[in-house]
Amino acid sequence: MTEHIWLATGEATVLAADGQYTDAMPEVMIGNVKGPVGHAFASMAGQVAGHPRMFVIRDLNQQVRPATMMTTKMTVKSEDYVELLGGVVQAATGDAIVDCIAEGILPKDQLNELCMIIMVWLDPRCANHAELDKKDLYRTNYEATKLAISRAMKGEPTADELIANRKSVQHYALEGVFED
Repeated sequence: MTEHIWLATGEATVLAADGQYTDAMPEVMIGNVKGPVGHAFASMAGQVAGHPRMFVIRDLNQQVRPATMMTTKMTVKSEDYVELLGGVVQAATGDAIVDCIAEGILPKDQLNELCMIIMVWLDPRCANHAELDKKDLYRTNYEATKLAISRAMKGEPTADELIANRKSVQHYALEGVFED
């Protein structure tokens, strides 16, 4: 691990259980509060219509370290959506961060020098899904956040991995677009 973390990025996708819309796809930026991530973090203070920004907390009076700002990749259009985002998703994100500290993924001795920005995906169908499994929503967001942070801290995937799988991995949206 380097002495100063200026900009580390990671992402992960964890798929929902059958019949759910709980896929989690966080994108994470980690860096020193005095660097580019710190500047972006500070500029996120305040709200933008449809894209709430909030500190990640585990519960009342339990803000995580490093200080982490969470926002959505989708436009928020309902109070139910905000409730899920600021409830189950935020709790899963906070727990994942604390477990990353406990497991040594995030450097405990640098927590007050670092900050994170996490952009989360919450499928708009979740808010109105009568049979929403909040346990699965927690699971996917917890697992994906932890994996995204780990990938950011390890610099994964590496350039060698990307080159090695260039022909064997393709974006899911290209299925059927190109013939083998």
